Amino acid sequence: MTFQPVLPLGGYAGWTFLKRTLATQQETLQAAPAARRDEAYFRDRIASVDSAAELVADQRLLTIAATAYGLEEDAGYRAFLEKILAGGTLDDDALANRLADSRYAQFAAAFGFGDLPVPRTGLSGFADEVLARYRQQRFEAAVGEQNQSYRLALNAEHALAAIAGGSGSEDTKWYRILGNAPLREVVQTALGLPGSFAGIDIDQQLAVVKTRAQSLFGDETASQFARPAAMERLIRTYILRDEIAGAAAPPSPAAIALQLLGG
Repeated sequence: MTFQPVLPLGGYAGWTFLKRTLATQQETLQAAPAARRDEAYFRDRIASVDSAAELVADQRLLTIAATAYGLEEDAGYRAFLEKILAGGTLDDDALANRLADSRYAQFAAAFGFGDLPVPRTGLSGFADEVLARYRQQRFEAAVGEQNQSYRLALNAEHALAAIAGGSGSEDTKWYRILGNAPLREVVQTALGLPGSFAGIDIDQQLAVVKTRAQSLFGDETASQFARPAAMERLIRTYILRDEIAGAAAPPSPAAIALQLLGG
């Protein structure tokens, strides 16, 4: 990716700088010729795609579509994504519903190949819907090349807010968060939970995150993160905890070697 976000600082200071310059930096990425060509290609062709097989047959279209839903690393697995898309989400046994990562179900539902008589690709606003997500994901990926924590925080601001403000019980919302790998990382770190936490029983995980959320934020619900103030507090806590963890990590062999060489 040729675009490089301007991130002159690290930690929470760097995060506040990124947020302050976010709109300008996103516009710079969107104005790049390669980005404009990709968007024009998607707009010209997506309305004529009527099946999952047709989408995965066009690698360029598939890459844009998968990237829009945070699945760019799977863009090369065409048979797998075709099965996800064709199976839809209405059947509990559909592959998208059986996978722990909820992004697959979002991807399948967005296109509607397995759920609707006519897929959503022909809707007048569909290209805009997907491309808005695509721009966001590409920008986050560019940020992640310099600072992965900022990428996860940017993603949480919209993906977590969507779950928090959506339908379903509080338990269902928490399960959706825990089933989304990037969101889990942010919440788990903010709540001070170790990496091994993901290995315990899912119902135990639910009980723990609710208890920790109540203790730290005064509210055990996932819905609280639909409020901007609660989201800002979560992100601040995440970045500060992540910064502390990074500072406490032992130096790498390369860092030790440089220290020795420097006398």
